[in-house]
Amino acid sequence: MMEPARQPKIPIRIASAVLNSLKGGVVPRIGLPYIAVGRKAEIDALLHDVEIVADGGASFRFIVGKYGSGKSFLLQTIRNYVMDRNFVVVDADLSPERRLQGTKGQGLATYKELVRNMSTKTRPEGGALTLILDRWISGVQTAVAAETALSPEDPAFAKAVEQKIYDVIRALNEMVHGFDFARLLILYYRSYLADDEDTKARVVKWFRGEYALKSEAKAELGVNIIITDDDWYEYLKLFAMFLKNAGYSGMMVLIDELVNIYKIPNSITRQYNYEKILTMYNDALQGKAQYFGVIMCGTPQCMEDPRRGIYSYEALRSRLAQGRFSDEQTLDLLSPVIRLQPLTQEELLVLTEKLADIHAGLYHYERQLREPELAAFLRVEYSRIGADNRLTPREVIRDFIELLNLLYQNPSLTTEALLQSGDFAFSEADAQEESADTGFVEFEL
Repeated sequence: MMEPARQPKIPIRIASAVLNSLKGGVVPRIGLPYIAVGRKAEIDALLHDVEIVADGGASFRFIVGKYGSGKSFLLQTIRNYVMDRNFVVVDADLSPERRLQGTKGQGLATYKELVRNMSTKTRPEGGALTLILDRWISGVQTAVAAETALSPEDPAFAKAVEQKIYDVIRALNEMVHGFDFARLLILYYRSYLADDEDTKARVVKWFRGEYALKSEAKAELGVNIIITDDDWYEYLKLFAMFLKNAGYSGMMVLIDELVNIYKIPNSITRQYNYEKILTMYNDALQGKAQYFGVIMCGTPQCMEDPRRGIYSYEALRSRLAQGRFSDEQTLDLLSPVIRLQPLTQEELLVLTEKLADIHAGLYHYERQLREPELAAFLRVEYSRIGADNRLTPREVIRDFIELLNLLYQNPSLTTEALLQSGDFAFSEADAQEESADTGFVEFEL
């Protein structure tokens, strides 16, 4: 087999972030193109959804795979793709404190996390809300100046800009809560003109869902409404429409760790969360949302468990369950649920070579591991007890980076000696620990 061509030199900052993230078992938010391997069919299917969203439609997908199978990696890859296509991306991991619906503000907490992570191509690390609002106003001013030839100092210029802003956001008034959303946008524009940073900050605070009381919002902004646990999703749809009118292609919502809904002990609370998923799913497929895409990630168990998983909610199970004709060899990547298959050994071989190149570049040495050594490493990994069912790309990557670290720090060691020295079999403790990751105490009402 021919070795893949060497990849371009990766900046040290990105190389360090990639290796440290992967060694820690998490997906890096930068540098993914340097290590992307496989998943072409899945990426193509998701990018087809992106085209639908950019054309004014909506999409909703689930990505399902075992722990460490590459769900989060695929999600971050799509995140980078769509930002390059002028989309705004909001993303969040669910947790016990962040759900889709809750009695103690857990749904609103998810909204806050999504808006906090609002990202664009020029602000990929998140926190882009203020930048988006300022860019929108600047764009409207530029358009008015080009259309009217008015000077920015002319009093008529400000009126013309405000009128165009009204024209841009008029479509929002037809949507739920659109009138108040539009009022806040106008207020932001006026405070922008007046260099009133305090009012701008309060408007941004409102958009972030950080007002706890209506009276507080009324006193500071003159609006008698706040974003709550019950209606935060409606504001995401408003944001999507606004962003399109502000010059972006649309908005993608990426939600990971659906297993945290599966783990909710209270069955009624779980059902409320699944009901929220159903609402979002129906809106996307029935055309009730525009320029709006959603991707959610979870494990097969949290998806298909008939007692606690998403399939325990019959309305979702009937819409999402796999049909009779597709199987692991014949996948339907146009269905709402994309089930990730393991990376092949050939794909993992390419990945290990990429990582070896990055490691050598970061620590300034000539890479010694070639295809025979990489293949030997993979043979050892796949010979572990239970590898057929348990081994995931995450484990292979962690082991390989550890191997690279040890070889770099101990020049007298050989790859063969290291591979023969470790116990690569799954121990009983390993199995119990993995089981504990998905375990729960049963408390049904």
